[in-house]
Amino acid sequence: MQTAIDGSAKAPGGRWHHVSEATVYFDHPVHAMAEHTLNIDITGTPSDPAARIAVELTAESARALVRAINGALASAPADMTV
Repeated sequence: MQTAIDGSAKAPGGRWHHVSEATVYFDHPVHAMAEHTLNIDITGTPSDPAARIAVELTAESARALVRAINGALASAPADMTV
């Protein structure tokens, strides 16, 4: 699944990059020590491959992250999350 996003991500070396797309899928990981993981690839401009951030999470960790994100958004004033 792909979705447009708008934000920034910090890459190795401390450089910040604009990110504009997230691809999320459940498959075999490249690095994580699990048989299957929820994989999130966050990218910015196609001309800057260093702007790619990859995350591999177990299903349990992915669900915990979703709960934490929803909790953080719910705790913020509504006018700040428009």
